[in-house]
Amino acid sequence: MAEETKGQEVQEENLQGVENPEETAGKIVWDDRSMRSEYANIANVATTSDEIMLLFGTSQAWNNAQKDVLVNLSNRIIMTPATAKRFMAVLSRTLEEFEKKKAE
Repeated sequence: MAEETKGQEVQEENLQGVENPEETAGKIVWDDRSMRSEYANIANVATTSDEIMLLFGTSQAWNNAQKDVLVNLSNRIIMTPATAKRFMAVLSRTLEEFEKKKAE
């Protein structure tokens, strides 16, 4: 994890003094050829001492009076805390933009 932070610092140092850092930074190419999409109406978070895990699944519980609810977990995404923080930031911005558009 220290190497990841060091790499970020080096990248930030390299971009200091540059008028348009986007022009000097490399381009991200998203390869979605092996991606699959799944629906989730349940999400949870779990942690270990080194990782953050996002758990996604579906619940078929349509009745609020049910005592027990079965959740079929379909995906577990494991990431470092640094990646989770970046994900949280982009998700927050995206939700804010979504809510602004819905309010219009």
